[in-house]
Amino acid sequence: MRHVYLITFFVCVLLVSILGFRGTAFTKPPIDVFPEWAFPSMEVQPKPRPQSQSKFFADGRSDRVPPAHTVARGMLRIDAHRYAGKAGGDAFARGFPEGITVDLKLLERGRDRFAIYCSVCHGGVGDGNGITKRYGMGATPSFHDDRLRSLPEGEIFHVISNGRNTMLPYADKLSPDDRWAVVAYVRALQRAQQGTPADVADATAKQSLGIQ
Repeated sequence: MRHVYLITFFVCVLLVSILGFRGTAFTKPPIDVFPEWAFPSMEVQPKPRPQSQSKFFADGRSDRVPPAHTVARGMLRIDAHRYAGKAGGDAFARGFPEGITVDLKLLERGRDRFAIYCSVCHGGVGDGNGITKRYGMGATPSFHDDRLRSLPEGEIFHVISNGRNTMLPYADKLSPDDRWAVVAYVRALQRAQQGTPADVADATAKQSLGIQ
């Protein structure tokens, strides 16, 4: 009987040493004790790898062109205001679309994206004095010109998305919501240049400025 216990113990040790404990991180693919055709598992999935061959299709390609008129999940963008900056037809919309709440979180996101993608040309305060001006790009406009202050928010969104003149489009770098965040931050920069002490709403701040 003692030999049976010893044999059982060594078999268990052997199995653990080969298969490992459940949840162990392996550096090599695990050993499949049972054939995949008999006991399918999630570890081996019949999915194509990028640029791999596929026996399912006649041409052998795994990369397929999407069927015509299909839209990827989450990419059905029927809200013209939110995704094109339009109010109907070719007119640009004023204000921000539904679903975009202009708050501190949005402005902070806009400031972050603006600093990465916009400030190199437009400058940190939107005056057109970015670092590129030192290298010969002198046509960058200031956001504080009356012409740009009067633009609808939708047109600013449109320019960010599609570019204009020497400015390239940024739709491939900024999501629609991030573009609206940048629009909100541009408006904040413009407001900061045109504001007066009378615009201060906080009672404590007003008292420190001596505003009644």
